[in-house]
Amino acid sequence: MARSAHILIENVSHRYRWGQAVVLDDISLTMEPGLSTAIVGRSGCGKSTLLQIVCGMMTPSSGKVYVDGTYVDGPSPKWNLMFQEPLLYPWMTVFENASLGLRFAGRMKEAAKIVEPLLEMVGLSALKDVNVQQLSGGQQQRVALARSLAVEPTALFLDEPFSALDAITRRALQRDVLEITRRLDITLVLVTHDLDEAISMGNRVVAMTPNPGRIAAIEDTAALAGNGGQAGGEAASEDMRRRLMALIGGDADEDGQEDADATDTTFNVEELPERAGATTAPGTDAPDAMTQSKSQTAGARHA
Repeated sequence: MARSAHILIENVSHRYRWGQAVVLDDISLTMEPGLSTAIVGRSGCGKSTLLQIVCGMMTPSSGKVYVDGTYVDGPSPKWNLMFQEPLLYPWMTVFENASLGLRFAGRMKEAAKIVEPLLEMVGLSALKDVNVQQLSGGQQQRVALARSLAVEPTALFLDEPFSALDAITRRALQRDVLEITRRLDITLVLVTHDLDEAISMGNRVVAMTPNPGRIAAIEDTAALAGNGGQAGGEAASEDMRRRLMALIGGDADEDGQEDADATDTTFNVEELPERAGATTAPGTDAPDAMTQSKSQTAGARHA
């Protein structure tokens, strides 16, 4: 018996207040629990805007979003969003950063029981007492993943989280994120400009076109694995990639990637607790927040 939709997007449209251009036009989509959906498209198609609307960080001009049957009108510990930047407190240890969501929720008594197994899952248990400034970019993203999972979300949203990493680190994180979210039965929604990443990580791939942002096609990747063995699967995957590329438009670069949405990763200090995946509990003071700039992340990082 099929389970009901975990995430339901109903007729979502959006335009920015400072202009009349429609960013998203009548987007409707359902996502089943425990499965992964990859949203792919060229720069400006609105995929990152859609993701922020779905997780409650933005309010659409029209339409509604439901997660677990609950109307989304703001951020919630039931779901979490990971960015390209890990957004860690640099003066804290791995364990302290991974526990932030629990701290803001007033659940620090549970931190050791919840966080230590997660650090083992992401391969950082031996580094739990190390300051995060000493970690590589890939390791820092693993801390951010553990932090997101610590609040026990039913859905995890990823906004280009691997694009600043080198190819080997990126593939390892892609594999581990899929394995962990499947083990924990977490619904995964990924926004990416990389068609190969979308096809490899998504049970379904949603292709979007810009001006205004609309869904052009939805491809099911389940058939690829069993399509005539490895060679047949590779051919089917390439056929899907070509179909999606034709819909999205533009020429892929050597890595099969399109230009990413221009996303400003600079944030206000007030945003950090929410973007760390938590809600501050009454009477609990968040630590002094930091600010980051995009200049900190120039160049690929290595695991």
